[in-house]
Amino acid sequence: MHDSPPKPSRRGFFFGAAATGAAAAAVMALPGVQAPEVAVAPPRPAPEKGGGYSASEHVERYYQTARV
Repeated sequence: MHDSPPKPSRRGFFFGAAATGAAAAAVMALPGVQAPEVAVAPPRPAPEKGGGYSASEHVERYYQTARV
């Protein structure tokens, strides 16, 4: 037999959306609580010869784990 993973249900989606909305409303209702600022890394310059591949830390870590 072919077992496929169950599809996400609409009920779960609406439950998640309601929980997110309730959390956002609670944050807005709390006086004097400030949201923490998130540090955003500046974007890297575009490659000179085109293409979008760059050997980033994530890619290097993958190569380390993929070595046999």
